[in-house]
Amino acid sequence: MEAINHLPFIVASYAAAVVVVGVLIAWVAIDFRAQRRALAELEMRGFARRSAAARSDTTLAQAKEQA
Repeated sequence: MEAINHLPFIVASYAAAVVVVGVLIAWVAIDFRAQRRALAELEMRGFARRSAAARSDTTLAQAKEQA
């Protein structure tokens, strides 16, 4: 019976947690879109991303030179 006395606090705590998680998810989604827009703008200006394969080849070539 004592749990019923604390029911408003429990409901409010869960509601606050849901709101905080929802805000964090929205923040990440908005930031992701902004970063994609910024990346697309840089690519349109002529800046190219380095691919993972190109970095691996460079690292392999550097390792062969050091050996």
